[in-house]
Amino acid sequence: MNYALVTGASRGIGRAIALRLAADGMPVLLNYRSNTAAAEATLHDIEAAGGKAELMPFDVSDPKAIEQAIEAWKGQHPDDYVSVLVNNAGIRQDNLMIFMTDEQWQQVLDTTLTGFFHLTRRLLKEMLTHRNGRIVNITSLSGLKGLPGQANYSAAKAALIGATKALAQEVAARKVTVNAVAPGFIATDMTAELPEEELKKMIPAGRFGKPEEVADLVAFLASPQAAYITGQTISINGGLYT
Repeated sequence: MNYALVTGASRGIGRAIALRLAADGMPVLLNYRSNTAAAEATLHDIEAAGGKAELMPFDVSDPKAIEQAIEAWKGQHPDDYVSVLVNNAGIRQDNLMIFMTDEQWQQVLDTTLTGFFHLTRRLLKEMLTHRNGRIVNITSLSGLKGLPGQANYSAAKAALIGATKALAQEVAARKVTVNAVAPGFIATDMTAELPEEELKKMIPAGRFGKPEEVADLVAFLASPQAAYITGQTISINGGLYT
């Protein structure tokens, strides 16, 4: 059986993606780091809607934790593999660079970029062997245009775009696609502290996006219909940056 694995699936965009993939009939592995209650709520909602999901807690910035989690799952699912991987987990540690600490820089890169590397590398072999795989990396408007106070976040998300383009060329012949989705301002916990009314004036669409709108795009990229789309970064930002 083919599974989808969504990192950072307990809240926000990750939760919406997990719900959408499950609604499309895929069993979903819900990764999260520490918010067990939110992850269990996502699991409950998927099962209540008739879908199938499993919790898979681990810190994406910890290579050993990744290996242990995947090995344990494979032990219980020897005939199954992850054919859809959504690298969504990310954190923000905003600060002006002159005040940014080593930890603020490193933690953001470790979660978004190094986490992508270790988890994707671990799951890639089976996708290539089965000649079937979809990798979708959630980047950001910040990775395309840069945002002040986010040198770390912008660097990590921009690097993720570069890695997406490179990996797409490496694996396309084996029918594995690799794409990036770059949301702008989406109404989630991560944007809750932003001045929405002021920011909406900058957005041609006049509003923040919904997590479900990002999830619909990811679901399409994960589908058989998107087999000829690879190496792309697709913005979803209401026209804010084109």
